[in-house]
Amino acid sequence: MSSSLNPVDSNHAFEVTHKDQHVAILSLHTSPFVQPGQGDSGGMNVYIRELVSSLAHRGSQCSVYVRRWNNSLPDEVLIEPGVRLVHIDAGDPTLEKDVLCDVVDEFTDGVEKDLLHKPNVDVLHANYWLSGVSGHALKHRLGLPLVTTFHTLGRAKLFSGEHDSRDRVNKEHEVIDCSDVVVANSIAEADQLKALYGAPEERIAVVPLGVEHAFFAPGNQEAARAALGLDNAPVVTFVGRLQPLKGVDLAVEMFAELGIDNAVLLIVGGASGINGNSEVKKLQKRVEELGVEQQVRLIAPQPHHILSTFYRASDMVIVPSKSESFGLVALEAAACGTPVIAASVGGLQGLISHGETGYLVNERDPKLYAYYAREILTNPIHAAEMAMCAVEKARQYSWRETSGQILSLYTSVNSRALVDCR
Repeated sequence: MSSSLNPVDSNHAFEVTHKDQHVAILSLHTSPFVQPGQGDSGGMNVYIRELVSSLAHRGSQCSVYVRRWNNSLPDEVLIEPGVRLVHIDAGDPTLEKDVLCDVVDEFTDGVEKDLLHKPNVDVLHANYWLSGVSGHALKHRLGLPLVTTFHTLGRAKLFSGEHDSRDRVNKEHEVIDCSDVVVANSIAEADQLKALYGAPEERIAVVPLGVEHAFFAPGNQEAARAALGLDNAPVVTFVGRLQPLKGVDLAVEMFAELGIDNAVLLIVGGASGINGNSEVKKLQKRVEELGVEQQVRLIAPQPHHILSTFYRASDMVIVPSKSESFGLVALEAAACGTPVIAASVGGLQGLISHGETGYLVNERDPKLYAYYAREILTNPIHAAEMAMCAVEKARQYSWRETSGQILSLYTSVNSRALVDCR
């Protein structure tokens, strides 16, 4: 879990506490308390929610700043002791994610105003590039250290064949150049930061995400299937937003290639933005073209902890993303004892041990994914061994470990001179 790029001593991460430390968490484009898989909510939302809760349990005070996305939202909500959610007015609440770059300055002004009327903040922690731009400005205005977690990188998306704006990439460069620490979720993401952005190695910290083992743990498959109204036929599951980056089309093509008449493919997630409806229609059309409409079930986004039921019910989970900085779905499925077949990209390469806890696929070929799916379905003893190995590997990850390492980073940036990009 640790690497030479990580300045945190993970052997002592559990012992780190800092009473009364105040952290400003920036999450401009999405609230961590919105259900994952809905709108622009995903793994980043889980990351922030679990991180701030764990930090609060260690004695830190966390103020989480998000853009007001609904007029009915209160200005401030106490989520739990030590965690305060603040809604900042920045443009029309109904703005699409693609145009939020136009309201970053307004968001920044609102955060600054709130911070100036609250107890002193020790560190800014920006999440995603939009928040990074805001955090960069706030760092210079307030003289605070800036920790940035990007979660996805624009240039990495471009390399995977996905579209993103050149302005985003330029802004990411600026944020990286002035961040006191850039948190990478995996060694693969750290390598991308260095290779694609020239990020200084000494300012990159590799801190993996955690998993809540109280929810995501092995359970009875028959009971899970009964709860979901499934029988004992093979079950393949995809969890994620319905967007090209996540490769849901490849999941459907793999399932059709598998050719098992009584098998079921569960697609759990939703689409967002102005292209959301078209993405869903495109997916439905592809399902019909492949003749598997009777076997594919499109399921609305579920409360995060409920996903464990879907993982336990499944024979395998497929994660065919084009790019993935970490791969939280793969980790949570593994914690439930479910083998994962995933694209060999980004953080997934470190989460999955090929042939031991699941399979990594180097090509975007549905036939190759189907080959590995058959390996699981036709070799029950091997599948059971995979499940046990997956659970054992997942035990290495916890949100307490993650928060301990992050807290050490906060402490370290407060004990040295700030990086100055000017």
